[in-house]
Amino acid sequence: MRALPSPLLAVTDRHGHPRPLAETVQAILDGGGRWIWFRDRDLETDARRRLGEAVAERVRAAKGVLTVGGDVALARALGADGVHLGGGSGPEAIAAARAALGERALIGVSAHAAHEVAQAASAGADYATLSPIYATASKPGYGPALGLAGLAAACDRELPIVALGGLDADRIGGCRAAGAAAVAVMGGLMRAREPAEAAQAVLKAWSSADRAPV
Repeated sequence: MRALPSPLLAVTDRHGHPRPLAETVQAILDGGGRWIWFRDRDLETDARRRLGEAVAERVRAAKGVLTVGGDVALARALGADGVHLGGGSGPEAIAAARAALGERALIGVSAHAAHEVAQAASAGADYATLSPIYATASKPGYGPALGLAGLAAACDRELPIVALGGLDADRIGGCRAAGAAAVAVMGGLMRAREPAEAAQAVLKAWSSADRAPV
């Protein structure tokens, strides 16, 4: 099982706060975050690339890890460390992404149920996000919250699971105890008045939580 670069995957959303997205990312990096998922997929191609370049510059300077959501060509152009593919991405899509980005590229896949996690593992993904663990305003429409029981059931597989959806510092410990290899946070970081402090709080909650039974 491949080790993930950080227990915190920070998911970008430039709509979360009026400050420039690159400044929010910088604050998260300053707070100890090291793994950034550049999402913001509603932008036109050129605009998304320009924003991605600004984010990538901050991540590289901090020696962090950059994942790009859903666009292998953009990930390659930005020199990203990996790409996060949509749910249902099969072996061919994952192999193509790895061929474009290199064998060491970190390839993730979205999942919303335990059987989708199993499919991602079989397809050759390095990790899967599982959502929503809790109800969230950031990404509605993915069905009822899975809860910690749903997370625990999905974590009973040979694939690192990143818990996503409605997470804040108070919920991190439960996710780790349920078996998550990491947590992904968007709104709690992007909308925070002080993203550095928010990142620190998540990382502290993770480090102080009990590990899942082996």
